[in-house]
Amino acid sequence: MSIEKEYLRVIKERFKSVKSLGDKAIEQLVEEDIHWALNAESNSVAIIISHLSGNMVSRWTDFLNSDGEKPYRNREQEFVDDISSKAELIATSEIGWNTLFEALNNLEEKDLLKAVLIRGENHSVIEAIERQLAHYAYHIGQIVYIGKQIKSENWESLSIPIGQSDSYLQQMLKKHQPE
Repeated sequence: MSIEKEYLRVIKERFKSVKSLGDKAIEQLVEEDIHWALNAESNSVAIIISHLSGNMVSRWTDFLNSDGEKPYRNREQEFVDDISSKAELIATSEIGWNTLFEALNNLEEKDLLKAVLIRGENHSVIEAIERQLAHYAYHIGQIVYIGKQIKSENWESLSIPIGQSDSYLQQMLKKHQPE
């Protein structure tokens, strides 16, 4: 297996993991939760999803051939909380993620060192992918944090729950122990 092929496999798994974390956080929220913001300077989950989807559609549409900042993108509008329902929020999210995964699935090993533009700035394909992974993980982390604040003691942990680190480690060691 080539390093390029392995990179493409790993990066798709990382994006899927970030998406899954966001999906699981959103599942725990009810309709009114998606619009909650701490203050006027904070973003709601609805705004974060609107921004993520707008970014994904802009960056990943015609990924190898056109600037990732498309002329039709209205970034400022992404920061207006105009998503009307949780169903619309999920649909908006899926549009972005589907655009991303379609682009990733169309990449070939030979594409990884090609140059792409984001706002006129050259990036290698690898650099552009890594830039977007960091950006999306940052915003999904915000969604998880907001969910934890809203749900408080009713939040279902999306990782190893506090106080269960040792038992989790033992489970993992046992699972991966050669027989």
